[in-house]
Amino acid sequence: MFLAALTPADPSEVSPDAALVQRVLQRDMSAFEELYDRHSRLVYALILRIVQQATTAEEVVQDIFLQLWRNASRYDGSRGPFLPCLLALARNRALDQLRLKSERQRRCEEQTENLPSATANPDFEALLDQKRRAIRVREVMGSLNPLQKRAIELAYFEGLTHSEIASVLNEPLGTVKSWIRNGLLKLKQGLQITS
Repeated sequence: MFLAALTPADPSEVSPDAALVQRVLQRDMSAFEELYDRHSRLVYALILRIVQQATTAEEVVQDIFLQLWRNASRYDGSRGPFLPCLLALARNRALDQLRLKSERQRRCEEQTENLPSATANPDFEALLDQKRRAIRVREVMGSLNPLQKRAIELAYFEGLTHSEIASVLNEPLGTVKSWIRNGLLKLKQGLQITS
């Protein structure tokens, strides 16, 4: 009944909407504004009913009328009155918007599921064990003679070769090698006692 009121009684008669669309094809801004004024509230109401959000509904209405402005030539009056075509377009766009929203929400949920836990339980036993070992290494290193300690530090913390260490300490290469070997054995023994 509603559509019958908008459709002309005589099929050869051009509907007001079809005439406005023809003018929009010629880039008549006043015709576009008239189409917008005539149908935007109805299109908005339909979209709002589907998407349930006013701002989203407003965006979809703007998108539909922008598409109408750009693609008015796609309307074929022989396929039916303008308003049902416009409402079908509005319905489809609103449903697309809902699908897009649910897809975004699904992706967001998937990403949230893949995120590592924000709170990691610290391994207090491992931390305590690490601290104990560090204290023990310092104690054993402190028990070495100063030149032996310096030779090990140069080898392991500064990355010098045995020859370079001998040159830095101004000691024979054999002496430096024995200091390092004996110092490492002492460190190993001292750390095995605490394990």
